[in-house]
Amino acid sequence: GPLKPEITITYIAVSAIFFNSGLSLKTEELTSALMHVRLHLFVQIFTLVFFPTAIWVFLQLLSITPINEWLLKGLQTVGCMPPPVSSAVILTKAVGGNEAAAIFNSAFGSFLGIVITPLLLLLFLGSSSSVPFTSIFSQLFMTVVVPLIIGQIVRRYIKDWLERKKPPFGAISSCVLLMIIYTTFCDTFANPNIDLDKFSLIIIVFIIFSVQMSFMFLTFLFSTRNNSTFTPADTVAIVFCSTHKSLTLGIPMLKIVFAGYEYLSLISVPLLIYHPAQILLGSLLVPTIKSWMVSRQKALKLTRQPKAPVKV
Repeated sequence: GPLKPEITITYIAVSAIFFNSGLSLKTEELTSALMHVRLHLFVQIFTLVFFPTAIWVFLQLLSITPINEWLLKGLQTVGCMPPPVSSAVILTKAVGGNEAAAIFNSAFGSFLGIVITPLLLLLFLGSSSSVPFTSIFSQLFMTVVVPLIIGQIVRRYIKDWLERKKPPFGAISSCVLLMIIYTTFCDTFANPNIDLDKFSLIIIVFIIFSVQMSFMFLTFLFSTRNNSTFTPADTVAIVFCSTHKSLTLGIPMLKIVFAGYEYLSLISVPLLIYHPAQILLGSLLVPTIKSWMVSRQKALKLTRQPKAPVKV
């Protein structure tokens, strides 16, 4: 179509999101986030080990139901996907959480996903194909790492102007993300061969929202335990990065791994539902999570203040 999503979305839109992040993020915050190893391990293990395994166990129970088996396989592919390269960063930024940690985990998780996601698909679904790792890796490098670095370089020269004018970086990223979702929906549902029964579709939508809410709650509980060293801002990044899944990397990956599959469109549907659902849920929860984070930070400041000596 006239929007040319194969160019505007695959390259320009994703690059714009990370150039935007590079421009708005303080360099010292990004470098300090690299050292937060425990947070990175938590996010990557949860999203690439616990998530797909939990979905696989859950699907063993659902396999006896009349739900379309290809939609269930699609649900498993959602579990195997890496963290997103955009939505988690945007929502973390909207709340005021640790945006630098969200950016690192989005980028690092995407690079891990190039190797790990096809292996997970092979393990859980038995799909095998030759995945062009080099071309996907180079595409991710050019659309994620390079724009982020360029954004940081440009920031050094216009830092004063940015702090004075405060451009609407969040609104720009949200508009670009909306364009990504729109074009992906158009691409999938324009397929004349797609055959969906309403019962299966409604159940899958319900399952997707339930899974997201459950996993967000689970990551929140784990990251706010008494013996946890995570700050409230870290928890925000963990909740979004651990439970969100990449559509921009996921759809091309499915097209490669399931090339020639008759039911590729059906397999893609759960991921297409999951992506806007995670943005919708995340957006609805932004005010609640923000108020929790602010009150938690205030409480921590009060507990750290030295107590005044009591006069006898």
